[in-house]
Formats: sequence, C-alpha cells, structure tokens
Amino acid sequence: MKDKHMWDLASVASIPLVMTLGNSMLIPVLPTMEEKLSVSSFQISMIITIYSLVAIVLIPVAGFLSDFYGRKRMIIPSLIIAAIGGSISGWAAWQLEDSYSIILFGRFLQGVGAAGTTPIVMPLVGDIFQEEKDVSHGLGVVETSNTFGKVLSPILGAWLATFTWFLPFFAFPVFCFISLIGIIFLVKTPKKSDKPLRLKDFWKEIRKIIRRESRWLISVFITGALCMFVVFGVLFYLSTMLEDEHQIEGVSKGVVLAIPLASLCISSYLTGKKIGKEKNVMKWVIFSGLLVLTGANVSVAFTKDIYVLLTAMFIIGMGIGVALPCLDALVTEGIAKEERGTITSIYNSMRFVGIAAAPPLVALLMKASHVILFSVVASLSFIAMLIVLIWIRPNEKQYKALDNSGQ
Repeated sequence: MKDKHMWDLASVASIPLVMTLGNSMLIPVLPTMEEKLSVSSFQISMIITIYSLVAIVLIPVAGFLSDFYGRKRMIIPSLIIAAIGGSISGWAAWQLEDSYSIILFGRFLQGVGAAGTTPIVMPLVGDIFQEEKDVSHGLGVVETSNTFGKVLSPILGAWLATFTWFLPFFAFPVFCFISLIGIIFLVKTPKKSDKPLRLKDFWKEIRKIIRRESRWLISVFITGALCMFVVFGVLFYLSTMLEDEHQIEGVSKGVVLAIPLASLCISSYLTGKKIGKEKNVMKWVIFSGLLVLTGANVSVAFTKDIYVLLTAMFIIGMGIGVALPCLDALVTEGIAKEERGTITSIYNSMRFVGIAAAPPLVALLMKASHVILFSVVASLSFIAMLIVLIWIRPNEKQYKALDNSGQ
C-alpha cells in the first residue's frame, strides 16, 4: 500500500468509527435514560432501533446516489446531517421537560446521516486503491475501525454519562466534525472516466448482476446480517445479564462489554492484513470463522458460569472478526466500480437488519431460556456456515467473470 494513501485511508476509516460511537455509546446509558425520561423500556429501545431502521431504508438510495454523483459528494452533507441530529437530541435532553419525541427526531436524522456515510466507505476504499491486496488491507482497516468503535463505545459512553446523562449526544457532533475535516481535505478520489448510466439503464445492470450472481451475493448478504445480529445480540444479552445477575454497572460494565469486541477488533485487523486477493482463501476463512462461532455458541448454551460465558464471548468475537473483512472484500472486489456503491449498500443494509433485529429477538429468546437463546444462535450460525460452503464458489466461471468486471 502506497504511503500517499495513508491519510486517505485514515480519514475514510474514521467514518465507521464515528458512526459506531454515535449509536453504541448510548447502550450503557439506556437504563439511565429510561429513568430520566420516564418512558417504558420499549420506548427507550426505539432510540437505538430508529437509527438502524432509517439506515436500512435509505442505504440503497445513498449507494445509488454515490455511484451517480460521487462518494465525497454524498459523505460530506451526510456527516453534517448526522451532526445536526446529535445536536438536536442533546439540546432536547438538556433543555426540554418532555424531550423524548425530539430526541427521537434527532436520532432519525442521525440514521439519515449514517445511511449516507457508512455504506459508501467500502466502495470508496475500492476506488482509492488499484491493487486487490491493497483493497483487502484497506477494508480490513475500515472493519477494524468499525469494531474499535464498538470496543470504545460502551466505555466512553458510560464515562461521559458520569458527568451528565445526555453528554454522549453532544459528543457525537464533535466526532463528526473531526471526520468531516479529514474527508474534505485529505481524501482524494479518482475522477470518473465515464459518464454515469441513466437511472433506467443503471437499475437494468443491477438487476442483471443480482440475477446472474444471486447465489454468492445472497450468501454474503445473509452471513453479514447474521454476524451483526450476533454482535449486537451478545452486547444486549451481556448488558442485561451483567446488571441483573452480577450487579456490574457503569464503566465497569462497559469494560466487560468491550471484551468480545476487542477480540473482534484484533482479529478483523489481522485478517484484513493477511487475506490478500485470493477469493478461495476468503471463502475458507469465512467458513472457519463461522465454525468457531457455532462451536462457541454451543459450548455456552448449557452453562451460565460468568467465566465460561466471557471466554465464549471472546471466541465469538474472534470468529466474527475473521469473517467480516473477507465478506467485505468479496462483495467489494467482485463488483464493477459503476455498480459497487449500490451493491455494497444492499450488503450494508442487510448488516443493519441484523443490528435492528438483535435486541427485540434476543429479549424474546432470553424470556424463553438461556439454552434456547444460544441454541437458536448456534443453529443460525451453522446454517450460515453451510450457505458459505455450498453457495460461495470463487473458482466458478461466473464469479470469475464478475471479478474481472471489477478490475
């Protein structure tokens, strides 16, 4: 990787870090918010869920617009919108007596901003670098940044809340501003050599790609959604269990929540650095990660011992961490630049589906039993493992054809 792209990559990688902080920083503060705002647990969960729901709907639109008008032209206003949303939520919590609905509106705007930034990062990395090994490494750095945000979020959110419970809302616009400066002044994107397709022709090409490559694309989409479901499901489960059964709260709880995420962060970085450009290697790394994920969920299904549980959570983080950079690379490097933004946006939408679905579904499974919860998660992991084994076939002619079109 050329040194001249170091600052480009650092600036681009700041985006998933900032967006993750903007959402996950609130998780350890939710019980306090519920008390301060005098709302139900379902209402307080909407502060997290509305962010993901808005992103799910708007991410494909943002992907198309980024293909049509350019990545930076989408990212810059989206960062500004996200910062405004955080400011509105913080101001409402600080100044208004009945602030819940305004906070929710601010979170809605943050979701709009996230939709216009997070999914565009992957195709932007593909635009900046020419060599596949550099793209793979860049995507590993981006995934690591995303995961590092998840590691830092519970600790930072809990620490900021020790000053005042709504301070995490105000911290988010500051982070957005720092990322915005980097994107404006440090990121240089290559000029488009061709005029963008008309909307009608563009969607015709997208449908052609999905029809032709539906098997491996759907496999990647499902696996990405499952990985994020497990990450946020584990966080939700641990957050509830640590407080209810072990009386671990505040910053201490944030540190414990960071354990599986630290494993995910380290394994994502190392995988992105080592996988190179071999698609067949990526397939078996994903398979191995899901195998580890399945085994860890099975091992913890029949015990509530805190040390066994935390060890399993560490291993789960490792399994997901090795899978995610490979999934990112497959879907980014296998798509032509003209359609890359839209296809990777659909992939990111599926990841947000996993994030949005995790808290309510895990809450229902927890009411059933600990065994049922982890048995269901292990079964889903096993199914995803089989899908990867059967449907992702990098040596097939049609995958090679698509791969060559993305060069």
